[in-house]
Amino acid sequence: MTSPKPDVGAAMPQMTLARVGGGTVQIGAPRERWTMLFVYRGRHCPRCKRFLNKLDAALADWTAVMDVVVVSADGEAKARADHEEFGWSFPLCYGLCVDQMRALGLYVSAPLSEAETTGLFAEPGAFGIRPDGTLMLVDLSNGPAARPDLDELLDGMTFNIDEDRPTRGMA
Repeated sequence: MTSPKPDVGAAMPQMTLARVGGGTVQIGAPRERWTMLFVYRGRHCPRCKRFLNKLDAALADWTAVMDVVVVSADGEAKARADHEEFGWSFPLCYGLCVDQMRALGLYVSAPLSEAETTGLFAEPGAFGIRPDGTLMLVDLSNGPAARPDLDELLDGMTFNIDEDRPTRGMA
């Protein structure tokens, strides 16, 4: 069972995420710039790697417009292994707990076997966060196959930012 979707236009749940390489990243608190938070399933997911490799290849375009943060429920060792294997440039965070997953309205899955992973993990999500910490955009998936098109998402977010568009789809 998943928690209700977070309300766009409302404050993003504030969380402190541990970052590979040390330090933390604050999400939901006021910042200087917009932030796009991507949640991925973890080291066990090859579709996540393809998606994140595409994101990393386009990262300069993204960071020209907003900050980018990526997180999974993986522990530090798995996240560090991904970071070392792929050399991603974006801030890679780890340790997303079930309470945080539920606060974000993410779908939560159990592994199909220990070969996949050993604990509960979040299904993919993308969150566009205004500098004041409110949610502009929420995109949730209940499985690895449905992901936003990164070019379309960046184009749309750039338009929303440049034109100071209002949040749409509010409850």
